[in-house]
Amino acid sequence: MPKKLSPQYLEMQQRIEATAKGMGLDMFDTFYEMLDYDEINMVASYMGFPVRYPHWKWGMEYERMSKSYEYGLHKIYEMVINNDPCYAYLLESNAPVDQKLVMCHVCGHNDFFKNNFTFQHTNRKMIDEMANHATRIRRYIDWFGVDVVEAFVDRCLSIDNLIDVDSPYITRKRKEIASGETSEPLDRKRELGLLPNTKEYMERYINPDSFVASQKKKLEEEANRQKKFPGEPERDVMRFLMEHAPLERWQVDVMDMMREEAYYFAPQGMTKIMNEGWASYWHCKLMTEKVMDSSEVIDFADKNAGVMSTSRQQLNPYALGLALYRDIEDRWNRGRYGKEWNECDDMAERRLWDKQSGLGREKIFQVRQIYSDVTFLDEFFTVDFCREQGFFAYEYDRKKRSFLIDTREFETVKKKLLQQLTNFGQPLIAVLDANFENRAELLLQHTHEGVDLDAQYTHETLRNVQAIWSRPVHLMTKVDERKVLYSCDANGLTEKTIS
Repeated sequence: MPKKLSPQYLEMQQRIEATAKGMGLDMFDTFYEMLDYDEINMVASYMGFPVRYPHWKWGMEYERMSKSYEYGLHKIYEMVINNDPCYAYLLESNAPVDQKLVMCHVCGHNDFFKNNFTFQHTNRKMIDEMANHATRIRRYIDWFGVDVVEAFVDRCLSIDNLIDVDSPYITRKRKEIASGETSEPLDRKRELGLLPNTKEYMERYINPDSFVASQKKKLEEEANRQKKFPGEPERDVMRFLMEHAPLERWQVDVMDMMREEAYYFAPQGMTKIMNEGWASYWHCKLMTEKVMDSSEVIDFADKNAGVMSTSRQQLNPYALGLALYRDIEDRWNRGRYGKEWNECDDMAERRLWDKQSGLGREKIFQVRQIYSDVTFLDEFFTVDFCREQGFFAYEYDRKKRSFLIDTREFETVKKKLLQQLTNFGQPLIAVLDANFENRAELLLQHTHEGVDLDAQYTHETLRNVQAIWSRPVHLMTKVDERKVLYSCDANGLTEKTIS
């Protein structure tokens, strides 16, 4: 069983949280549990929750983490859950300075979960909800068998990224006919855009045959659009399948659970850089200014350097988020923002610019509340910041079989960064037509933004969607600048170039 904190660590937690609140952080109550390395790997394999539904992927993830820990490739220092109250885990073998650092880091995450707008719609009792999901799925396993239920869960998990992550924050416009309004035009000439009340002998001159034909064609296209279902592309593919696929009641319930969990975790993907940067900012500030003893400086510097180290393989969200928050705070403290700053062309004056505004702390608290990663970088990833931090864009060289620096040009670097963050770097797929070619076939559309779909993932996902829809499924996309239509039915998958 997990261990509660010792009196020493309870006193440490109370002191750190009181200090954090005194510096402006607004947090949920926090409960810590102490775990050994095996227990923390088990909880981490469940994505931080103590109870999850039965599935083979949790065991696979546990094996991966355990071997990685044993080989010295990673070490989990902490985990924290977006919940009210907030739950966090500490590794039993950590030194006291590590536990201090982790508690300061958790304070930052806790404040971010409570105040950032992307988390406002999430279930604050998700620990209980996850346990309920586990109970319901175990009941279905008892009724229908583990193989049947697990196979369907596999299909749901293969499409749990096909949701509309923006839908909790915006209202999608839908064209609907008002009550009492007829969809049939009262005046056919007016509907066709023709001049009304013309004499019959003047008809050919005022409304030529070519014009009448073009107007009729427009009307037919509009009528076809109205027949198409859904009326507009539907990005929440999971919801569409849940509502319109021929599923049994238990399958609808399972898909609803998978979709609910996907929406719960979506804000964490939308704010990875901001969230980790905010927690890193506060663990640095709290440790160096309030919490740390002089004897712990070297150990803290060593651990913090490991967290902030960069890698050739991937972007470090801790380091980028921390650097951006510090840059924003410095700029607003010096008044390096607004029209006057942007219009200043004198480089010497810009280097010495300091209006002593002192608004840095206020600004970063505002930023952590109303931005997500995409808007955060779009707004604050500036030319000066890009050059100071040494960012560059890279490409894979097939001849040399390695990644090489492609450019340091600001616009290209920023564009690639934003592309990686938009929809978590996942492809944008939407339901275009559920009555494709009038045969109740499902047509999906991929919004191509310069990156082709991975063929293996595409084929497997289409097979799963087809199994759920139980009728042929098609996907329009681009492959090497060619428009391609993938089709999947009970006989297999085919590919056809359409232009």
